[in-house]
Amino acid sequence: MQVQYDSSINTEVLKDKKIVVIGYGSQGYAHSNNLKDSGFDVKVALRKGSKTFSKLEHSNLPSAELEEAVKDADLVMLLLPDENQPDVYRQYLEPHLKPGASLGFAHGFNIHFNQIKPREDLNVFMVAPKGPGHTVRSTYTEGSGVPCLVAVHQDVTGDTKELAYAYASAIGGGRAGVIETSFKEETETDLFGEQAVLCGGVTALVQAGFETLTEAGYSPEMAYFECLHELKLIVDLMYEGGINTMRYSISNTAEYGDLTRGNRLITDDTKQAMKSILSEIQSGQFAKEYVDDCRNNYQKLHQLRDSHSKHQIETVGEKLRDMMPWIKKKPLVDQAIN
Repeated sequence: MQVQYDSSINTEVLKDKKIVVIGYGSQGYAHSNNLKDSGFDVKVALRKGSKTFSKLEHSNLPSAELEEAVKDADLVMLLLPDENQPDVYRQYLEPHLKPGASLGFAHGFNIHFNQIKPREDLNVFMVAPKGPGHTVRSTYTEGSGVPCLVAVHQDVTGDTKELAYAYASAIGGGRAGVIETSFKEETETDLFGEQAVLCGGVTALVQAGFETLTEAGYSPEMAYFECLHELKLIVDLMYEGGINTMRYSISNTAEYGDLTRGNRLITDDTKQAMKSILSEIQSGQFAKEYVDDCRNNYQKLHQLRDSHSKHQIETVGEKLRDMMPWIKKKPLVDQAIN
């Protein structure tokens, strides 16, 4: 695996490009502001009547309605939610992008699962930051960055890979490292990580631990601190130096408990369940399930989101965080502007 950094990436290939970022959510907010601060010609494009236009008022970014913005664009980065991208591509990009223009994605979902079949006269690439958009922006403003993955699906002009690396560098990825991959590898590993570990696995484990303590009669406040609040401290140690550094930092008692009890929770059955989740991703079963729910007005997603948001760990946590105002002193997420 080769890792490239700013020193070996030629960003001059972007200097005369008209870059259009479609969407101003978490990633769109980060990419467009980072590109602007890196000195590139960037414009944010939204659909007519989009509620997100109000968030752009907090920025100094030029904006335009989608159809007009893409007509003379050299590079378009499509940063809408996965489920919205196919319709926007078919309605606005396919008929209006000029031949030889470059179409970029931050996730391979729609290309890999054939939800979008791009015109053959377009460059198609991916720059996928390995972190949420709010982190992409916050690390950039602090002088660092988030590692990025790049991949090329179509190369009409012969310089698409160079453009992808330059774009990754311009949003801060070159400060942390840029790695080449494929749309398939990025999509399948990303979905698996989200479902089995980073989001699905972690939240299910945290909630189960919280419930175990409260059902045993312990106060919900104590359960929150032990099972959620302190998780950041452990993850920060792992982020800094891996699992060994975390174990070096904690007490011998904690380390012994870790090494003798962890595998009673994460068993062979758990790993088999992970393999089943991966198989569903690889076969396209998960993609079909998700797309079907989107077409059904997110019925399942909204139901699950609503029920989980009412969990006791959320209500207790909100009260406890109000007692710790320093947590929100410099928030990663400000829903009014990003």
